[in-house]
Amino acid sequence: MPGTMPFGLKIAILNRAFRKRMDEKAADMGLTSVQLRVLGSVSRLEAAGEEEIHQNDLERIEHVTHPAMTKLLQRLESKGFVRCVPSSRDRRYKAITCTEKSAGIHKLILAQDAEVLDEFCRNLTNAEQQTLQQLVDRLLQNADPE
Repeated sequence: MPGTMPFGLKIAILNRAFRKRMDEKAADMGLTSVQLRVLGSVSRLEAAGEEEIHQNDLERIEHVTHPAMTKLLQRLESKGFVRCVPSSRDRRYKAITCTEKSAGIHKLILAQDAEVLDEFCRNLTNAEQQTLQQLVDRLLQNADPE
């Protein structure tokens, strides 16, 4: 049956299954997988030495609208995972930072992502897994040529 399915449907099924597994892991922390992904982006940018992280940075990275990111950040702030304070460079923006509760969380997210990928690739050889990663990277480059 998978051989006759349209490629887009295969990707959609994989996305839903992957997200479901990540949601299960995020639920243990009281988060959704989307909230965890945004939190991971903040944590990763901080670890990379980014001086100030603004909402529009996260919107671009996560490919979500301004209203959607506003709600995500409000939820993360109410749960104590991020702080949103006026930017020191431009008062029109808010600087977003991780709290002690979430500092370095990008490492946990990477580990969880790897666990789920390992589960999905359990019948693949190491060489096949590397090929899969390379092909997906190339597909992503073609999908977003910027």
